[in-house]
Amino acid sequence: MARLPLLRPLSFLPSPTLKPPPRKIPFLPLKGGGSARMSGSPAATERLISIAAYSLPLVNSLQHGRYLLAQFPKLGLILEPILPFLAIYRSIPYSSFVAFFALYLGVVRNPSFPRYVRFNAMQAVTLDVLLVIPILFHRIFSTASVGPIVVFSSNALFLFSLLCFLYAVFSCVLGRTPYFPFLADAANRQI
Repeated sequence: MARLPLLRPLSFLPSPTLKPPPRKIPFLPLKGGGSARMSGSPAATERLISIAAYSLPLVNSLQHGRYLLAQFPKLGLILEPILPFLAIYRSIPYSSFVAFFALYLGVVRNPSFPRYVRFNAMQAVTLDVLLVIPILFHRIFSTASVGPIVVFSSNALFLFSLLCFLYAVFSCVLGRTPYFPFLADAANRQI
């Protein structure tokens, strides 16, 4: 009968004194002709494109702010600079649909854009998709009379989208990546 050697406890773990040799990573040249920025901060055009991407959910959620803007007309002064763009946007049929696919196919799926821009655009697209769900509920459950629940939910959606937009703009101006808890995970999986 063969004898099995006695096993010491935890003998199957590697010894802490033995370290694997470090792997050498070859140098990879940068894409784009080698004109790399020394800092990790994104360029101004990348920041501007990211801010423009976050304007899509804001513009699509302005319809929820009608009760709040009627109650506080001075709040509407903040949105006055974008009214000409909003008029053009609303005059084009299916503009929201076209803007959504232009942002998704033209920016998110375009590898010539840096990851910073593509990630922010994907987060904005995901936020825009999530804002469609309450619109469907409003259309399904809306009645002829406007109740306090409809007014409260519309105001909450508008304020949520406005705060998301302001946070994203503030982060992009500083060169940081805005992080929305569930949206960032979904955006990372898509890029």
